[in-house]
Amino acid sequence: MEPISISSVIKGHFCPVRLYIERSGPSQESSRYTVCKQISSHLGGSLDLVEIWREICTIQPDIDPAMQDFLATCVTSCKTREWRRPVQTDVSVISEKFGMRGVVDKVYGEAPFFAITRSSEAPQAGIYTSDRLRVACYALCIRESMGIPADAGLVEYIPSGVVRLCRPEPRDRRSMIRGVRMAERVIGGEIPKKPVNAPCSSCPHEGKCVPGPHRLSDLW
Repeated sequence: MEPISISSVIKGHFCPVRLYIERSGPSQESSRYTVCKQISSHLGGSLDLVEIWREICTIQPDIDPAMQDFLATCVTSCKTREWRRPVQTDVSVISEKFGMRGVVDKVYGEAPFFAITRSSEAPQAGIYTSDRLRVACYALCIRESMGIPADAGLVEYIPSGVVRLCRPEPRDRRSMIRGVRMAERVIGGEIPKKPVNAPCSSCPHEGKCVPGPHRLSDLW
């Protein structure tokens, strides 16, 4: 089996039904993420709204012009602090041991050695559980494929202009292993059941799945 994407591992852990629905093709990048990703690429340097918006329109030509307001709000938030400059960006990493791959947003020359970019507002404190899982996955892949002793990573919450250190704990690594195993089963063709605590309110497929046993046609 081909290495599983880290995004599939996240879905496998939190809702394998969503992974099943989306397994046939990549999901479309949201406009919100496109904006935050491009802002992140300028952190540590000049945050020129006109330049960043021009780049965003090149990346996503059909983006809603109203997203310029979101861009302006994010840039204002990000200007309130100093940001580290990476030595590499968008670096492909892989764990042969766990059959997992991903593209880490930023790699630094000193610890903490990497950062991931998020388009969500920062929680009042700490790191979202899903982001802790992402950091655990990337840390493992970076250690294995790059030989960098990454045991922690940064999470950039661009809309809030906040960056937080995340040091994965054993429970995060256990979640990672469960996510990998579930993703393997789903990608292999197993039809999963909806989890009891599935994050339905934030899912674009809400209403396409039902608890308990169901037919394949119910998922489409």
